[in-house]
Amino acid sequence: MYTILFYKELPKHSHSLIYYAVYAILCIYTFFATKQKKDIDRAKVYIRSAVPLYVMMYVIFGQAVYTFLDGLYFNGFITACITAIIVLAVCSFSPILFLLGLTITIGCMAPGLYTAFGVSGLANSVIMAVLMFWLALYKRRIEKNHIQFLKKQKQSLEVKTFGNFTLIYENKVVKFSRSKSDELLGYLIYKKGSSVKTKELLTVLYGDHADSARYGSSLRNLIVDIKHTLGDLEIQNFFIAEYNNFRINPEVIKCDYYDFLAGDSPAIKSFAGEFMSQFSWAEETAAFLEQKALKK
Repeated sequence: MYTILFYKELPKHSHSLIYYAVYAILCIYTFFATKQKKDIDRAKVYIRSAVPLYVMMYVIFGQAVYTFLDGLYFNGFITACITAIIVLAVCSFSPILFLLGLTITIGCMAPGLYTAFGVSGLANSVIMAVLMFWLALYKRRIEKNHIQFLKKQKQSLEVKTFGNFTLIYENKVVKFSRSKSDELLGYLIYKKGSSVKTKELLTVLYGDHADSARYGSSLRNLIVDIKHTLGDLEIQNFFIAEYNNFRINPEVIKCDYYDFLAGDSPAIKSFAGEFMSQFSWAEETAAFLEQKALKK
């Protein structure tokens, strides 16, 4: 649109157009690069997801410096601050790489900050950078503690699907108040982390003719039951309920079904032809697993 309206002034703003073209390409690349793919190792997925975000951070910091050096001191400084705040709030970044980008940005702006705002403006900018780096360190520590907790939880949280469905935590069977709570969780386990909509759950739990008007409250009661039971046991990041979407996090549990699909020999040998046998919808999967076991 800018090109059409102001084509006579394009040479004067060519540097800005180049920046926005590069920025648009990076946005598109970041969108696709951060999409996790099931056929890629999780460590590689993390790297592919993180690299474009780092690149975008440095590009925006670069734009902030360029704007600042172009004489728009306030706009450039605010752009750098907003970028740093968004990075801290939304992304999981290395504090060192974050500090590197912040240091280079403030360092390039330092002479202008002193000229435009004096010693106090320069000092405030340095203090802001230090505080943001401290927050980045604190956030990383919180994230590491959470990851360690989930790893420890995974050692205690187990799902058995061969035979009857059973959820076990710290060597004790998890018992829900409602009988269909087990079936709801069992179906989400079967879906291996994929999101399931309300309509699909209603069909699985209550039949093909189930409608939200009649059975919606029953489903909500099951969800409350599951959340309450898992909350009492302090089981975190396992059952995830979003608006009209429900899933489980397969990364925080041990499951014989997942081990079987991964080709784990003990899991394959432990399969005796039954898969969540108390649920009728699981019969087809049991037949599929039996055929797969015979080919091993």
